[in-house]
Amino acid sequence: MRAVVVEEYGVVPVVRDVPEPSPAAGAVVLKVEATGLCRSDWHGWMGHDADIVLPHVPGHELAGTIAAVGAGVTGWQVGDRVTTPFICACGSCEQCLEGNQQVCLRQEQPGFTYWGSFAEYVAVPYAQVNLVRLPDELDFATAAGLGCRFATAFRAIRQVGQVTAGESVAIFGCGGVGLSAVMIAADLGARVIAVDTNPSALKLARSYGATETLWASPDTVQEIRDLTAGGAHVTMDALGSNDIVQQALQSLRPRGRHLQVGLLPSGVQLDVSRLIGQELQWLGSHGMPAHAYPEMLQLVAQGNLKPADLITRTITLDETPAALAALSNGTTPGVTIIKP
Repeated sequence: MRAVVVEEYGVVPVVRDVPEPSPAAGAVVLKVEATGLCRSDWHGWMGHDADIVLPHVPGHELAGTIAAVGAGVTGWQVGDRVTTPFICACGSCEQCLEGNQQVCLRQEQPGFTYWGSFAEYVAVPYAQVNLVRLPDELDFATAAGLGCRFATAFRAIRQVGQVTAGESVAIFGCGGVGLSAVMIAADLGARVIAVDTNPSALKLARSYGATETLWASPDTVQEIRDLTAGGAHVTMDALGSNDIVQQALQSLRPRGRHLQVGLLPSGVQLDVSRLIGQELQWLGSHGMPAHAYPEMLQLVAQGNLKPADLITRTITLDETPAALAALSNGTTPGVTIIKP
């Protein structure tokens, strides 16, 4: 099969032929119909993830059709249309048994712990726990975008942050996760403030439901505090930056909640005294388990959420290496989908 192969960190990958995966016991192999290009893939390409062993195939947001079924897999057959969370949970550890597959103690992640979906085929381990059947009306490109960015934003805003109607939510970073969060928070009835340095991204944020859009600057904190009469109820760092974290925490009102979704490979400094003194909450959010997809899919089917609107670019496998490297210069507004 053809795949995008990273042979050296930070060096533009190549597209070449590699062996197709075979289904291990309990696993399936998917023919990749669509896969998303995400900033997490860039972090992996840059060498920020200790799980990656070179040479490596990135890609963790995916949708496709089952091409082969491993021993012990029941209820699934060749040709089924499916997607999967980017965290493939084992289904049997303590956290999985409690329903918290997104923090599985033995999790696998395509594109990180094993070869991913920037390829014609990809394996999905622990298929019984991780496969999500796609409604016939949901196209593969839209479904691929659900696996990381949209599902991550959905769980962060709705389940971890527990955003409610009337609350003010400031979202820092309007890439795929941030724009998804804007759409989801707006659907919940929140007043959404989107912050970015890209005018095209801010324009998209407003079209997805942001009430206000702010150009990121040293004045952002005060602008948010003025707009919200003392601070936002909820902030989210959807990009991953120490500077953003500081602004987000300073933008909160007392007893506010901060959602950390963006990765912070260089670490972060926290004003713990302020966290304590104002009873602020720092909430990490990491993906969403397969069993939580039905609520999200129902809202998509009803038209409340429109993840298809987030797709702004579709590229081929051959265009992917350059697109991945270009993330070093910033994120293209919206969601980029790869058709292998």
